[in-house]
Amino acid sequence: MDSSLPKQQPFARWHLKSLFIVLIILALLIGSAINTQAGAEFSWDQFGALWVKMAQPDWTYFSAIIGPILQTIQMAIVGTVLGAIISVPFALLAASNIIKSRVIRQVVRFFLNLVRALPDLLLAALFVAVVGIGPMAGVGALTIFSFGMMSKLFYEAIETIDEGPIEALTAAGANSWQVIVFAIMPQVLNSFTSYFLYTLEINVRASTVLGYLGAGGVGLYLQVTLSMFRYDRTAVVIIAILIVVVLVDTISNRLREALG
Repeated sequence: MDSSLPKQQPFARWHLKSLFIVLIILALLIGSAINTQAGAEFSWDQFGALWVKMAQPDWTYFSAIIGPILQTIQMAIVGTVLGAIISVPFALLAASNIIKSRVIRQVVRFFLNLVRALPDLLLAALFVAVVGIGPMAGVGALTIFSFGMMSKLFYEAIETIDEGPIEALTAAGANSWQVIVFAIMPQVLNSFTSYFLYTLEINVRASTVLGYLGAGGVGLYLQVTLSMFRYDRTAVVIIAILIVVVLVDTISNRLREALG
């Protein structure tokens, strides 16, 4: 019976191909670490001293960051809502089952790709340069970021809908607006809401970092405490950020699970 089985080559028997791939990856990682001098100036003593200082938070500073924490949440909510509103018409224009013109779809999708290519930190820096330091810069950056993300998610959801209701309303003489309101939106509303909540989670986390660049919120206090070497207060800011992010993520996950 054994003689009927195909004989494995030594190269396959010892998994030399997989071993060769692993060695190449390790060589690339080591070479990249050497070229970038990763960890060359890392000080374990300084790292340990930093953690010792942060292990003794100045809890009296917590009252000073309640307002900025609320401002951070407000920035995330406003930016997500504005981004969602703007993204809906662009999602409709990019959906292949709504817009039959390939030229229009490709132009809209190319524009959306350009928007998504801009990182949120770059957007924050641009808005800070335009409107100055404050929450307005953060709202603007989060709006553009949310618009780019949700537009893609929305038009992909629209392309998966059942076209039966669209054909029925069109045959009955409904105009484009009526088709969108009564045939398309009811089918994608749950998906839209789920994507909105998912984007809100990301924006809450992002808004804390954007403030570090001067875009408002609690991130500004993170930058101030670090620059003043008040690591005991930095620890309070980080703990507050963690609490907010965990709460928002938990609430968002429960809501998205309820939507199915």
